[in-house]
Amino acid sequence: MKCLSNCCSFTVFEPVTVRLWIVPLMSESETGESCDNFTDLDLTHCFVGTSLYVRLLLYTRSNLDCGRELNHHHLSSQPLFSLSRPTAFVIHGYRPTGAPPIWINHIVHLLAEQEDMNIIVVDWNKGAANLNYFTAVTYTREFFHALCHPVYLKSLYDRAEGASLSSVHLIGVSLGAHLAGFVGANLKGKIGRITGLDPAGPMFTRATPEERLDPSDAMFVDVLHTDMNSFGLRGAHGHIDFYANGGADQPGCPKTIFSGKSYFVCDHQRSVFLFLCALNRTCTLTGYPCSSYSDFLDARCLQCETFKPASCPVLGYDVSPWRETLQQLGQTKVFFSTTGALPYKSKYDTRTSKKFPSQVKQTLKRMEWCFRMRSMPLTLRATSFYSESQLQHRLNPGGYFEAAN
Repeated sequence: MKCLSNCCSFTVFEPVTVRLWIVPLMSESETGESCDNFTDLDLTHCFVGTSLYVRLLLYTRSNLDCGRELNHHHLSSQPLFSLSRPTAFVIHGYRPTGAPPIWINHIVHLLAEQEDMNIIVVDWNKGAANLNYFTAVTYTREFFHALCHPVYLKSLYDRAEGASLSSVHLIGVSLGAHLAGFVGANLKGKIGRITGLDPAGPMFTRATPEERLDPSDAMFVDVLHTDMNSFGLRGAHGHIDFYANGGADQPGCPKTIFSGKSYFVCDHQRSVFLFLCALNRTCTLTGYPCSSYSDFLDARCLQCETFKPASCPVLGYDVSPWRETLQQLGQTKVFFSTTGALPYKSKYDTRTSKKFPSQVKQTLKRMEWCFRMRSMPLTLRATSFYSESQLQHRLNPGGYFEAAN
């Protein structure tokens, strides 16, 4: 780790370098005002165990680097909080080491760039920081009461002129995705939007819709899957479910246990980094409706007519071009492939999406006809997704055609 002042640069569990600002629990802003920062615990707390205690830290464009703790039952008592602005709650997941999530400050700044809003970081590190994961799971049912009682939150927005729960966006990571679902369910699905970033799988694989995140928890629910075969939850749980690289085994992540901790967390963390990349607009991740990832890789479902005049859905903050259509469709599964390192570019060249697949099919049909005319055995096999604007064609001695990128 290399530090200059209070800025540190270090390599995290992804194979990328991240730069962020490290601040203590209480600090001072440039104006000398005290700041409320995310609870920082250590392994000692995790070994002993922590009890649930929730803090709400408010950030706006006026105090991006200086959080203000809110009173759970009197949010409007903080002058910086305004019901006239949309509100985003950011909810982290299980914290086995007690350290603050490295992405918290990043998501706060990037959300503020989208529009002028209240950004409330839900700090439940006391509760999430336990070596026993099952203890953290048991706290999820108590969580929505500690967050801020649904009855109060609803009445707060009902009383405010021009304010509505439809302007509230809950962003939950891992276990935090289900917490967001519990809050939404207790508000009868009137929350505007819930974004679930790789919802936690352990202890939720056999859960009923009432016991986990599901589309009825908000007016619109979008979910990103990156680790379904380990810490993430399989299946579809939103109005739209994005499956990055099939939803499991992300490119660039370690493939053997000898890589240490990164072997366990890299795929799961990728959901956050992909979402940050989308917010930062350094990558455009377009999801294509498909029945399976294998069909997607074979370029069998690259059509976007359902969403015209818009494109196929793009991962990110603004879902307005597709929201109404997706709500009407019920549940939609979309797939995309990415590179293995920042900025996680899509492997598929969307500029050729309307023409290229048909051209490939025509070319293959012509080649098949030529081979049959020569009485040569022919097998057509697509070994990978058409990821470039050109294919490299190779004819091997056995007379097999192979399309490789």
